Amino acid sequence: MFVIAAALKNGYTVEKLYDLTKIDRWFLQKMKLIIDYNSLMETIDQNHLTSDTLLKAKQLGFSDKQIAAAVKSTELAIRKKREEFNIKPCVKQIDTVAAEWPATTNYLYLTYNAIQHDLEFTEPHIMVIGSGV
Repeated sequence: MFVIAAALKNGYTVEKLYDLTKIDRWFLQKMKLIIDYNSLMETIDQNHLTSDTLLKAKQLGFSDKQIAAAVKSTELAIRKKREEFNIKPCVKQIDTVAAEWPATTNYLYLTYNAIQHDLEFTEPHIMVIGSGV
């Protein structure tokens, strides 16, 4: 993956990489989007990081640490900027039974690609972090 990322950063096209690797173009296009956005962030001074740029970076999956490296800042400064811009992830729920019957399990995930939570948090709660199977 790092070689593919380096190739994209050095101007290889999705089509050329597909010809060389036979990796599906869809995945290559997604990688290109991320590489291109990282390159864009590298041109931005940390003091000129906008809410829109920061939100888009989070929606693409960049961590605060990765954003900080790109704009030559610190992870803490990026987190503070996110809080200032009120950029927070939403909690979404996975329907594990595809609405065939009421689900008894509560699988949740965080995303920056939503505007409201699927659940209402009215009492104390604990988060158990897992990675699936």
